[in-house]
Amino acid sequence: MTNATITTPAEREIRIERVFDAPIARVWRAFTDPELVAQWWGRGNKLEIVRMEVERGGHWRFVEHGPEGDHGFEGRYREVTPMERVVQTFEWDGMPGHVAVETAEFTDLGDGRTKVTSTSLFHTAEERDGMLNSGMEIGLNESYAALDELLARLP
Repeated sequence: MTNATITTPAEREIRIERVFDAPIARVWRAFTDPELVAQWWGRGNKLEIVRMEVERGGHWRFVEHGPEGDHGFEGRYREVTPMERVVQTFEWDGMPGHVAVETAEFTDLGDGRTKVTSTSLFHTAEERDGMLNSGMEIGLNESYAALDELLARLP
């Protein structure tokens, strides 16, 4: 398993880079098809896709049902450029009002692999640091491992 590379390029940012052993069309589909997202996003926990309108202005809401309880996440899509980029807001029910802006960029490496670069911009450095200290790295790598398994099964 390859872990994601997590850096803090600016005071209010978290940058995540990860290469997936799958072509860009398959990776894009896994990030934008609700049936597929439900299979990897929740770290192996049951994930309910309440809403996922992958278009500018569209609303998304996921509820993860885990052993420690339910956790809701939601936001709005600000930009969707197929096979290239998604910009969305991200808010966790546990910290209402603390909204990050996430940008995911998809790069075809030309050898059947795809690099996904995600940048999260927080309102304050304290909010960014809170996310970094929340255990997000463990959850992210668990979700990406589940995504690796899904990508290997998809045609």
